[in-house]
Amino acid sequence: MATNPLTFFQQVRTEAAKVVWPSRRETIITTVMVFIMCAFTSVFFFLVDRILGWGVGQILG
Repeated sequence: MATNPLTFFQQVRTEAAKVVWPSRRETIITTVMVFIMCAFTSVFFFLVDRILGWGVGQILG
């Protein structure tokens, strides 16, 4: 069933009005947490890579 463009955009506008947007504070806190988790995972994988590299070096060296 095809919907005409006017009806479609009215439905889109109605649905968009139902969206609950996060506050500025929530957005900042979430962004900071993402950066912290990225830093932790970067350090973790760096250390795992170093340990595995050292282990392989000991086996093959």
